[in-house]
Amino acid sequence: MKYPIHYRTVDIDGLSIFYREAGPHGAPTLLLLHGLPSSSRMFESLFQRLSDRYHLVAPDYPGFGHSDAPDPKAFAYTFDHIAEIVDRFAVKLGLVSYSLYMQDYGGPVGFRLALAHPERIETLIIQNAVAHNEGLGKNWVTRRAFWADRASHEAALRTNLLSLETTRIRHVGSDPKIERYDPDLWTDEFAFLNRPGQGEIQTELFYDYRTNVASYPAWQAWMREKQPRLLVVWGKYDLSFEISEPEAYKRDVPSAEVHILDGGHFALDTAADEIAGLMDAFLRKSA
Repeated sequence: MKYPIHYRTVDIDGLSIFYREAGPHGAPTLLLLHGLPSSSRMFESLFQRLSDRYHLVAPDYPGFGHSDAPDPKAFAYTFDHIAEIVDRFAVKLGLVSYSLYMQDYGGPVGFRLALAHPERIETLIIQNAVAHNEGLGKNWVTRRAFWADRASHEAALRTNLLSLETTRIRHVGSDPKIERYDPDLWTDEFAFLNRPGQGEIQTELFYDYRTNVASYPAWQAWMREKQPRLLVVWGKYDLSFEISEPEAYKRDVPSAEVHILDGGHFALDTAADEIAGLMDAFLRKSA
């Protein structure tokens, strides 16, 4: 790699926020926002393929990866709060304009950034992240029950959310070619989920996910009004979200470029070359 990856930390509101960074600072910036239960590590494949042409920055949210994980009794694990931290992170690094890559939890964080600071957003790249109610499939019936009655459903939610099998299924989904997936992907994440305090942190944040669903109409209205330059890349074996979601984005932004890929929820697991190529072509056209 011409531009090696640097592994850094920065203080944001008294928290040590870990991030990966590579590429020339004068190049277009990509701010990469990860999902659950991943971290900036999920973007290593993009750093390897794109850092010669783009400035890539990928933070770990509070409570994830190598960033500080304060006690939920002292820190509000909400998507509003995480978006505020990422916003301050971008300002501290001097990121005045950027393209957003939004995967899973990165969608709710990224849309909050886009609505708060539309002038900073050059393009949106969405990979298996939802902004429409119909994008949440049958797996979300029990999760909605948890939002409606936390006390009655929290134990079952934790058992499912933090289990090894659920962590594995997030990656392989319905892909018949499971031999393409490195088992370290989910065993490492499962080890992370079993660190002290993670059960409480992830349960708090998942309970707040209901605020994202309530925000979907506002995000859709913003897209319809602003018509952002939009690339949607979607792993078709994802069992977390519905395959109808990419076309829902295209209803909001008719000019959106949509690609259905031979991958799962974390499509970079198996389609990194294709995604990097699609991103490069899209960003060159958008320049």
